[in-house]
Amino acid sequence: MATFDIFVLPGDGIGPEVTAEGVRVLEAIGQRYEHVFNFEQDLVGGSSIDAHGVAITPEVLEKAGKSDAVLFGAVGGPKWDNPTADVRPEQGLLALRSTLGLWANLRPVKAIPALINASTLKPEIIEGVDMVVIRELTSGLYFGKPQERRVVNGRREAVDTNYYNEDEIARVAHLGFRMAHARRQKLTSLDKANVMASSRLWREVVTEVSAEYPDVKLEHVLADAMTMHLIRRPRDFDVVIADNMFGDIITDEASMLTGSMGLLPSASLSTASADGTSLGMYEPIHGSAPDIAGKGLANPLAMILTTAMLLRHSCGLEEEAQAVEQAVTDVIESGLRTADLAGPGEKVLNTQEMADAVLDRLGR
Repeated sequence: MATFDIFVLPGDGIGPEVTAEGVRVLEAIGQRYEHVFNFEQDLVGGSSIDAHGVAITPEVLEKAGKSDAVLFGAVGGPKWDNPTADVRPEQGLLALRSTLGLWANLRPVKAIPALINASTLKPEIIEGVDMVVIRELTSGLYFGKPQERRVVNGRREAVDTNYYNEDEIARVAHLGFRMAHARRQKLTSLDKANVMASSRLWREVVTEVSAEYPDVKLEHVLADAMTMHLIRRPRDFDVVIADNMFGDIITDEASMLTGSMGLLPSASLSTASADGTSLGMYEPIHGSAPDIAGKGLANPLAMILTTAMLLRHSCGLEEEAQAVEQAVTDVIESGLRTADLAGPGEKVLNTQEMADAVLDRLGR
């Protein structure tokens, strides 16, 4: 028996709906495998702005750092979507990444045979897709300084700085090579080395690190070319590493290969400890989806698969993680669908009903 402290930040939009189902899954795992999961919940994003005037409070950041893992829903929505506002929901997410040192964002993308037809691409393009994208998460355009909007000589202007140092690049490269070594021994590194100095440093450092992993084939691909390759030949990619901005864009595109963003989990990890586990923040990549919030239409499977990553990377519970993933696969293969996955005439389950189906498989 093991005990874990899970800090829950549901956030905004559909965040509270899907996070509630993730908590239920972890409780079910605790019962089945005799683990104890202690949950504490607090505010982040728009809900925190409404309550405290800031997207996240110092107290919440402190609690997150003391937990074994953070289960995160989503932030943002029309209510707080003022581009000139000094306080924005996304500031809470960025503060968590920076304060907790969550520099590696893992986003697996794997085609599920039963959902091949849910993709907008031809089945022969999608079959066999199985990749992991590692996005650098605490540097680059999202954190570089100066980063500001200003008025100069009566004219509005804005600046963002794409800053990277060699250590930040090298640690992403090492993680990518290690993961590729355990998979299909191929690493693809994205950059814009043809036009950006930061990307030329990125390519240089990744190439240097590759010398330590002679069994892994390295290819460098320009980020704009990658947007084409993902549509034409997604099966060719195994592990992909990218900086903060390119990783953000590419993973949203890659998520649609499987048919819906409602299926894609993610893990944001700090440096691993001696036992291989990391403090991590776990969130589905679909965002707050305010247009369907409160309607029971959200697909909970991305959050449920996110809990599997939590079990694997922060708790060291591989068997339990695989049990969750298998339960999701069984549910999909049985033909159960939420609105984002259903074809014409297919029965549609609401958020809780789909989660109930997964919990039923876990309880068997």
